[in-house]
Amino acid sequence: MAQAVDITNGMILRLEGELYEVLEFLHIKPGKGNPYVATRLKNVVTGRVFERNFPSNMRIEPVRVERRPCQYLYTDGSLYHFMDTETFEQFSASAEQVRGVEFLTENQNCEALWEADTEQLLFVELPQFVILEVIEAEMAIKGDSVTNIMKNAVVASGARLRVPLFVEKGDKVKIDTRKKEYVERVKT
Repeated sequence: MAQAVDITNGMILRLEGELYEVLEFLHIKPGKGNPYVATRLKNVVTGRVFERNFPSNMRIEPVRVERRPCQYLYTDGSLYHFMDTETFEQFSASAEQVRGVEFLTENQNCEALWEADTEQLLFVELPQFVILEVIEAEMAIKGDSVTNIMKNAVVASGARLRVPLFVEKGDKVKIDTRKKEYVERVKT
């Protein structure tokens, strides 16, 4: 049975039979009218993002989820295979179910979100920040380093991203997997 709950970021909700993750929320109390909660929701299966307002007294159905540590093993082209690091059981996920899939490398530690009641895999999430080696970078032109100019680079996972001109092949860089962007160069 649905119950009144406080909406929080990252919460998984069941609306009209589908699962949604709360990306953002804001409690709004207008001068006239009833208070409501404005949200940005992401469909867990399709990835579609949209905005929806809920009356503050509306009963919604929260989904009980379990976060389990896992390790990426390999891909066979269409599926990514992981191992639960606590039970050593293996499971598979599609590319759509792996958040930050372009930064996934062999033996990468991740976290899997499972619906607790049905044992259905919702998605696999990489850590927010990963450190990868630059395996290919465009050449910088002397004199361009004074400005904030970025260049293209390829990291060890095969992902392409924009990095500052001073980053060279062989450097290790910290990447934000959620924003899919360069954060800083890491000294080793």
